[in-house]
Amino acid sequence: MSKGIGGSTAEAELASLAPWPKPAPAIARGERAQRLAKAQALMADIDADAILVGAGASLRYFAGVAWDPTERLVAMILPRTGRPVMICPRFELGSLQAVLGIEASIALWEEHESPYTLAGAELAKLGCRTLAIDPALPFFAFHGLRRDAAVLAPRDGAPVIDGCRMIKSPAELALMAQAKAMTLEVHRRTAKILSPGITTTAVRRFIDQAHRALGADDGSSFCAVQFGQASSYPHGVPGEQQLASGDIVLIDTGCRVQGYNSDITRTYVFGQPTDDHRRVWDTEHAAQAAAFAAVRPGVPCEDIDMAARRVLEAAGLGPDYRLPGLPHRTGHGIGLSIHEPAYLVRGDKTPLAAGMCFSNEPMIVTPGAFGVRLEDHFHVTASGAAWFTQPSPSIDAPFG
Repeated sequence: MSKGIGGSTAEAELASLAPWPKPAPAIARGERAQRLAKAQALMADIDADAILVGAGASLRYFAGVAWDPTERLVAMILPRTGRPVMICPRFELGSLQAVLGIEASIALWEEHESPYTLAGAELAKLGCRTLAIDPALPFFAFHGLRRDAAVLAPRDGAPVIDGCRMIKSPAELALMAQAKAMTLEVHRRTAKILSPGITTTAVRRFIDQAHRALGADDGSSFCAVQFGQASSYPHGVPGEQQLASGDIVLIDTGCRVQGYNSDITRTYVFGQPTDDHRRVWDTEHAAQAAAFAAVRPGVPCEDIDMAARRVLEAAGLGPDYRLPGLPHRTGHGIGLSIHEPAYLVRGDKTPLAAGMCFSNEPMIVTPGAFGVRLEDHFHVTASGAAWFTQPSPSIDAPFG
């Protein structure tokens, strides 16, 4: 049995967990003001007089409003100069005021009224003729703006939103570091509770409870547990699985801390690894290391994907997306969204810059047999990259 696998129980591990001892500070109002100012400056590049940001991760980023989008429009209009205007249902005013993290005017609409007509009136008051749209805004809301607010030639707001959100501040990096450290601790505890016959449901339940015990926002933000052949599907297959000796264990999970995400995968063997397990695991480990070593400011994102694939192709895997090999991109950006621009994939020529954050997960799939994914995250520094969590050292000691 590999080091750190088995030997404990869910009850014992949960009893020894406590809330994170030194939580990272919340995002301050001053930092949100700086974000708004940067967005206003970026609007000039796309010739937009204002940008409309709908409920979701970007509204939380700019305004501190952690609301999911629904059929009722909650949004921020940010003009190129001046302070923003929040569009909100009147009955939600108290809830909005309780979480609003910026100085803003508030325009309210009743249930029978069109919020898009209201948005158009506010834009007219501000003298805004050209409007950029949050790329995550639902189509029905975009259609409502065209219909009721006469927004006929909108600008793509992605250069503004991504131009702000892709570069993380020290405060954001601290929140992300906490979330990732918490999830890695949950992984370590999870490995200890494994035993013959344990189900994937029981493991997922423990992971959620452990995240909650450490103080994550809402337990696990997601959790995928795969045993044996199921690990050969990157996102698993439906149905319950029971653990048997010799099974590959692949667990991919994460949590949120004040909205900022973790997303870490560990793969190891319950029992004695085979020669094939070792060969594939070691190749995966080398590909992850090569991707990390290729990171430098100014390097295109796609080059990091290519660095990982060169290792795999040298080992006889692939090429490209052929299996056995890597069927997907090497990594994705992460922050308030678990997947966000930019991406470590062929065709994404975004130059790396200090403050960008990415997953590093060049998974190897052997169809019909097993898969190995080692996923950690790094942030770009002035000279290269820095890990948030240290990679798994070996298949025999996956947690050191």
